Amino acid sequence: MSIEQRIHAHYAGLSPQEQRAADLILDHLDDLALYSSAELAQMSGVSRATLSRLYRHLGYESFTELRETARSLRQQGVPLGPDAGPEPNQHLEQELKNLRRALDPAGDERRTRTVRALADAGTVLLVGMRNSYPVALHLKQQLQQARGGVRLAPLPGQTLGEELVDVGPGDVVVLLGFRRRPRGFERLVEACAATGAQTVLVADSTARRHASAVDLWVECPLDSAGPFDSYAAAMSLVSVLADGVLAATGPEGQRRVGRAAELYEELEELDLR
Repeated sequence: MSIEQRIHAHYAGLSPQEQRAADLILDHLDDLALYSSAELAQMSGVSRATLSRLYRHLGYESFTELRETARSLRQQGVPLGPDAGPEPNQHLEQELKNLRRALDPAGDERRTRTVRALADAGTVLLVGMRNSYPVALHLKQQLQQARGGVRLAPLPGQTLGEELVDVGPGDVVVLLGFRRRPRGFERLVEACAATGAQTVLVADSTARRHASAVDLWVECPLDSAGPFDSYAAAMSLVSVLADGVLAATGPEGQRRVGRAAELYEELEELDLR
């Protein structure tokens, strides 16, 4: 059971002081790692002995075990935290931190190489599953305006094997692997690399262990002040990569953008008012 489930399961059997401490823990699940047991005792107005009894009632040997459990779940992308959510300024501060890390000048070379690979490839295959799929879909929509030969996988009803079979040397596979990835992700990375195509992995730090298996590794944080991961920095990174590809394609890319705009108008697909 999760920490929250354990608290709710044992809540009725806790003493009033233990319930007070349990309420505080529920309110601070997302930032539990920032506090010591002594600080929690002070904040909840109970003794450290009361907290120790609470940890044992919940099935933990110590506060350290409880805190590490919360940290591990948060790193996996499990939503934790109070129902009220963070204050807007907290959210803004965290988003700015994410953007600075995602677009840190130290990563300029890797982003430049990624842009060059995306611009020069015969085919670009974008692979994204679960939470990564919307980011992959947005990257496809952006790149497709600047160049042809951009595909998205997996498509409904298709397997990844069917999508990978057509890519090889001269192509690029961009694998978006943000956390809470499906099982078998390591095999997917290996399969993408085995195609002979240049392989790019775009993901948060939890996928860093796969970086050595790909040609290019682009890290993008998902940290949030609230219980859910934030993909704002990932979407900004998509814009940076797509902008770079459009610039790299030069006049040909501009002509493609212009022709797409003409087709929008001819087909009356967009409300441009």
